[in-house]
Amino acid sequence: MNESAALAHLLEPGMLTRADLRKLTELSTPTISEVLRRLTDAGLVNVVGYNSGRPGPNAEIYAANPDAAYAAAVSVRDIGASGAPSVVAALCDLTGAVRARVESRVDFLQTDPKTALVDVVAALRTEAGVPAERISHVQIGVAGSYDSKAETIRHVDVHGFGRPGLVPEIAEALGTHVGVDNDVNLAAVAERRRGVGRDADGFALLWLGQEGLGLAIDIGGTLMRGARGGAGEIGYMPLYAPDSTHRKVDLQDLVGGAAIVALAQDHGVTGRTPHEIVLAAAADPDAAGEFITQLADRISVGLAAVIAVLDPSLVVLAGPVAQAGGQTLLAAVTSALRRAAPLESTIAVTTIDDDAVLLGALDAGLTAVREALIASIRDNQA
Repeated sequence: MNESAALAHLLEPGMLTRADLRKLTELSTPTISEVLRRLTDAGLVNVVGYNSGRPGPNAEIYAANPDAAYAAAVSVRDIGASGAPSVVAALCDLTGAVRARVESRVDFLQTDPKTALVDVVAALRTEAGVPAERISHVQIGVAGSYDSKAETIRHVDVHGFGRPGLVPEIAEALGTHVGVDNDVNLAAVAERRRGVGRDADGFALLWLGQEGLGLAIDIGGTLMRGARGGAGEIGYMPLYAPDSTHRKVDLQDLVGGAAIVALAQDHGVTGRTPHEIVLAAAADPDAAGEFITQLADRISVGLAAVIAVLDPSLVVLAGPVAQAGGQTLLAAVTSALRRAAPLESTIAVTTIDDDAVLLGALDAGLTAVREALIASIRDNQA
């Protein structure tokens, strides 16, 4: 327990002396010295410098050994213009520093997902010069819901990823732990750690993607995933008009990528993708006419339902469409929501300008690696 407590402190602030650790852990000086000896012998902690600013002998400064373990993240992104999903991956060390990042186009009609993911992790290892046994966890983000009990990805459109047994096969081929989560959930992990959700007691994140929609629900830093991982599949939320009760319309039909393209055609807004369309409309709202206003009205339909059920203090608009619309779309959505319902949640646009899904997968993978290291120390001392 003493070793795990000391390592936990060194993993977060790092760069601590024996005296610093003694204060943080409230352990005696001899105990801290023995703890640091064991952690150093195990290769988990290094002496990284000396503090010469105090009277007496220079105090050794300790930090977690960044090469003790690594986490890999793989994001299977939305289908691009080429028709092949883009796979983006990164590798970070125990301190969270990114050591490698690769991106490739994969046609999953021709390539099995297991082969593709094993190959991309191998590419990360090669770029970073890291041995396979040092990668302790691989976190996969995919546009689907992961049923952890059945170890199966559901509601996924990327060919091959819904195959039962795929995730255990990937774990066996890689020889390490593999985690899978919905891409929007991982974006919320990044938002909690790095974005506007950092200080919120909880928030809902609405993902407006090039193709589909998604919702992540953060409650005090814990994500709501549901019984089978399907919480947040808001694109399936049915909508019915009074004069068409026998025709099922989903929120996806209102705000999904195809709907945005159709709405843009109605208003003469040009662009090859929903991202390009919304970017152009936000840059010149006058030329776009009512496009932004009508898109905001549609988005507010989904948000009103989310807020009415969850009453979050904050709603974050994220994904390529939300980022393309920026403050222009945010203002329009805020106004539309006030017209739709007397709800008081704050609406914000994400401030993360990198691949939020990949960053969230790195954060989740790193957390898993650190928790496993601390648990292993506890088990060894038991």
